[in-house]
Amino acid sequence: MKYTATVWVVVLAVVMAGCAGMPGSDVAESAAARPLPYRQFVVGAERPGPFALVLFLHGAGERGDDNAAQLKHGSAELIGYCRKNGIKAVLLFPQCPRDRWWAGKEPPEGGSMLTALEALLDAKTEEFKPDRVYAVGLSMGGFAVWELALRNPERFAAVMPVCGGGDPARAAKLTGLPVLAVHGSADTVVPVRLSREMVRAIWNAGGENVVYQELPLCGHDAWTPAFRCADNWKWLFAQQNQQNQ
Repeated sequence: MKYTATVWVVVLAVVMAGCAGMPGSDVAESAAARPLPYRQFVVGAERPGPFALVLFLHGAGERGDDNAAQLKHGSAELIGYCRKNGIKAVLLFPQCPRDRWWAGKEPPEGGSMLTALEALLDAKTEEFKPDRVYAVGLSMGGFAVWELALRNPERFAAVMPVCGGGDPARAAKLTGLPVLAVHGSADTVVPVRLSREMVRAIWNAGGENVVYQELPLCGHDAWTPAFRCADNWKWLFAQQNQQNQ
């Protein structure tokens, strides 16, 4: 346990050190029951051309109010890929409160966390004028990525839900949206059938730009191999909004 905690501290320190001089903590005002804390990293601002914008949604285990735990999984890989490959991007890592969920299981009082995320995207789109917006999420965040895409598929150039699930009955809305879905075949927390059902429903509705990676013998932690695979990030940033093609 001490070893794990030490590794986590070191990883966070490396991520923050690698982004020295970039905006860090911030809080978004929204329709949610409380403000939405987030971390923002701007990579390659000196490069010409428009920004890409990435919304990265963490899992249930990283909920809280420290505005740091949400960087535990995937942030180092995403930031590192952008820096190494000259990607000009705004990377957003919001943090869900410990007693809330990105999608579903919402209490009757207060606003939806999805509404808060959409408000954050609206604000950052207005501020940075990106030419493409992506959503990436793991576990609880994977469910939210599917739902955000279903609510407004035209907003995104592509999405990458990892070990999540959505509503197959509405999947026809996503036939025009590039999707890279990843799930472990041995996941005992979020059943692999949830990703299979979404991907199959999009295919059956005529969607042709859906990539599904089912990782053999992998449990719930599909995000580690998914985010360490540079080809997945390469695929994501290669996707463009239809109007830009």
